[in-house]
This record gives sequence, structure tokens and C-alpha cells, in this order.
Amino acid sequence: MKKEKTFQNIIGYAFQNEGLLTQALTHSSYANEKHRKDGDNERLEFLGDAVLEVVTSEFLFLNYPDLSEGDLTKLRASLVCEPTLAGCTSQLRLGEFIHLGRGEELTGGRSRKSILSDALEAVIGAIYLDGGFTNAKEFIHRFILTDIEHKKLFYDSKTILQEYVQGNCEELLNYRLLEETGPDHEKSFTVEARIGEKSISTGSGHTKKAAEQEAAYHALLLLKPEK
Repeated sequence: MKKEKTFQNIIGYAFQNEGLLTQALTHSSYANEKHRKDGDNERLEFLGDAVLEVVTSEFLFLNYPDLSEGDLTKLRASLVCEPTLAGCTSQLRLGEFIHLGRGEELTGGRSRKSILSDALEAVIGAIYLDGGFTNAKEFIHRFILTDIEHKKLFYDSKTILQEYVQGNCEELLNYRLLEETGPDHEKSFTVEARIGEKSISTGSGHTKKAAEQEAAYHALLLLKPEK
């Protein structure tokens, strides 16, 4: 339980039932390897996803009174999408604490966005069950609902980059696939964003679209430092 104790110190929440946290940090590959039925974090992820959506919706409704329903929906999507949630886990060092099967461990599971984002939602679900809605809400506000404009830029990065290139460059924006690895159920793509033939940045993701989004985001940081 040493892992769990350290993680609780990082997040500033002490579980009454540490078994919930252990389950939240247990990937299905580990549970299957250890033959633990119902021991993985998938059900907690389902619950945490719902809690996250409610808390995020309330936050945006109260703090962005001028936004329409459509804009609120889009902004919420930018905050709870897989890449954004995975990015939120770095300050928690979440990847260090997940229980992974040997195969996932050997293939870079600790840094895989899907595993990290799912585990984060599972932690939210575990806190909700252990300490109630208020504690889960406090966790979400502290670690997820921060730096909103930065996360919105990431979510809209392909559109914003396209507009920037059209208005400021003579050549066209394009993306080139550099690498495709992994089995069919867990593909990883690496893509570069290019203006004409010039490579600007690279990005990776479990779909080509996600990789392009990340590449576009890194390109924006380079081309539009004022953002």
C-alpha cells in the first residue's frame, strides 16, 4: 500500500477505504494477470466520468454566463477529452502509481494517454464513493478545471493553426504520418505538422486525428507565442 500512501499525499486526500484507491489504480491488464475478478478500474472510470461531467458543467455554467449552450458544450469537451485529462495527470505523477500487467508495462503503458485518462476518471469515482461529491468536486477543481484557455487552445488547435497559416503563410498546412506502431487494438501514430515542405512540429496519439491535434498544438506554441 506504499504506492497508495504516496499518491494520497500528492493529491491531498486521505481515503477512508484505501481499497477503492487501489482499484482505481488497477488497470485491467494487471487484474487479468492476477486473476482478480472485478478488480480493475473500469467501473470506477464509468462513475468518475459522470461526476466529472456534472462538476465541469456546473463550473462552466457559473463562470461563463455569456456562452451559448453550444459553446459551453464545446468548451466542456475540451476539458474532459482524453488528451487533456492525460495532460492533467503529470502533476499527480499518476503514471507511476498505476498497477499494470507486464505486457502494458513493457509497451509504455505508464505514459499512454488512454490509460492515464481512464485512471484519472477512476480516481474521481473512488473519491466520490469514499468521501462524497464535495471531495470529488474539490479534486476536479484543483487538478482539472485550471488553465482553461490553454486547454481550449489545445482542443481547437487544428482549426486555429489552419486559420493562422491561411492568414500568414504562402504555403499550405499539411500533416504527414511518420510512424505507426502497436497492435490493432492499441495503435500509436506519430505525425508531423508541415507548412509546405517545412516540418514545424510533431505529435502522437492513438488515432491519426489525435496525433494531428497534438502536432498542431505544438506548432501553435512555436508560431504564436503570444497565445
